[in-house]
Amino acid sequence: MYRYDEFDALFVRERAEQFRGQVARRLAGELTEDEFKPLRLMNGLYLQLHSYMLRIAIPYGTLSARQLRKLGYIARKYDRGYGHFTTRQNLQLHWSQLPQVPDMLVDLAEVEMHCLQTSGNCVRNISADHFAGAADDEIEDPRILSEILRQWSTLHPEFSFLPRKFKIAVSGSAADRAAIMVHDIGIQIVRNNQGETGYRVFVGGGLGRTPFIGHEVGSFVAKADILAFVEAIMRVYNESGRRDNIHKARIKILVHQIGADEMRKRVEREFEEIRQSGALQLPEQEMQRIAAYFRPPDFEGLSHISPEFEHAQKTDVAFANWVKTNVHPHRMPGYAIATISLKPIGQTPGDCSSDQMEALADLMDEFGQPEIRVTHEQNLVLPHLRKRDLFALWRKLDALELGTANHGLVTDIISCPGLDYCDLANARSINIAQEIARRFADLQRQHDLGELKIKISGCINACGHHHVGHIGILGVDRKGVENYQILLGGSGAEDASLGEILGPGFDSEGIADAVENVVATYTQLRHGGERLLDTYRRVGPAPFKERLYAR
Repeated sequence: MYRYDEFDALFVRERAEQFRGQVARRLAGELTEDEFKPLRLMNGLYLQLHSYMLRIAIPYGTLSARQLRKLGYIARKYDRGYGHFTTRQNLQLHWSQLPQVPDMLVDLAEVEMHCLQTSGNCVRNISADHFAGAADDEIEDPRILSEILRQWSTLHPEFSFLPRKFKIAVSGSAADRAAIMVHDIGIQIVRNNQGETGYRVFVGGGLGRTPFIGHEVGSFVAKADILAFVEAIMRVYNESGRRDNIHKARIKILVHQIGADEMRKRVEREFEEIRQSGALQLPEQEMQRIAAYFRPPDFEGLSHISPEFEHAQKTDVAFANWVKTNVHPHRMPGYAIATISLKPIGQTPGDCSSDQMEALADLMDEFGQPEIRVTHEQNLVLPHLRKRDLFALWRKLDALELGTANHGLVTDIISCPGLDYCDLANARSINIAQEIARRFADLQRQHDLGELKIKISGCINACGHHHVGHIGILGVDRKGVENYQILLGGSGAEDASLGEILGPGFDSEGIADAVENVVATYTQLRHGGERLLDTYRRVGPAPFKERLYAR
């Protein structure tokens, strides 16, 4: 994984000390909250419903054991002993005390971490496919480009005060595990007919108040040109994006207003100007330097078949169930990728305690894992496991309440913190996720339903990605009462689509029953191995509405 050089390390430490001075001025009354707000936001510090929340950047979702152990330590020392992993591959600490935040930043700097640009109208944390460097369908490790983009965008003098926040995601294969189609810029690594590797680029995706799927603006951008191409997009947005209305300031609104064809023309004009100047041509030597940080570990020469692994599956049903959903193909024989679910039944999706973080770091060391990944679905991934070690690993995960066998199933629910924490929310999310998970706790039933993605947001900002859930749930306020709308047919994968609102919402007591109703309709209508998403796309909303709102 990428390691800081002297400049990186000095820069992050200096920024932490700079913020210490800003905090001291705020505490002394020399800065008003309005004056302090832009300073704290550029350091990832939000003022939420009950306290400050610190958002820690995890670039492209990759952590070392040392970093994960430090996150556990910080959560215990300065917060309430847990953190919340988000759909942006970040970690949030929701009970931060302002006088202690500078010390938290210094502790993060010790392990090459920071909170820079996790808020503000700038390029946010670059996210990527969590199976990077391990997936058997990967064309190229997306973290290489993600790191290049991270370095290019950090405190970029032209793009630090954009019309609105800006999010970029990179996928390394045709299978989209990074939700690139609902980002401001989504980049897919592709290979052309000549065998050359390049980038397919999408612009204008995003969720929130006005959701859109991204539009292709580049079908094959050469590797050397990708920075120039991304900069061209950013310049068009920075020049033409609205600054008079916060709700219409995202690039998705610009693309919608001028049209995808016009956006392509403007980007191409800007791109040609940058390219002709010779600026931002990405040197091959620099790409190789960055790529060297992401060299795969030294894999053993193993057989595809592991007798220990096969035996454990035959003799332990619980382990076999975990393998069925949480273990994925690896590019190397004898290895596998393991998803660690942060969705135990009835618990808060995405939460991880200090004890669990530190224990996971110990397991990384024990099983020779140089990295752990954070997924945009609020889970964790160990990418390079020997198959023969999986049973021993799972037993230890299970003892930590991290062995839940539900990845991709109905209880693997994405949820924002909602009104329990966030001052922007107008409905709770966590309790709704917990109740739905309890309703579908029976594992046999979960397997019968197959892949079924439920995503919940407590407001229209859509931090829970409800628009792209197979079942999406949006919490809104109706005259002081929490009301939950159901959307069906969304997907954040390579078949990206936006869900449709079925009709009137349900109160907090009725929403779990409504989800049960939707699932029952699906099981009656499905053909063969159809997912709920497939059935919905085939039959449309009518039968779901008819049953859901029957009088």
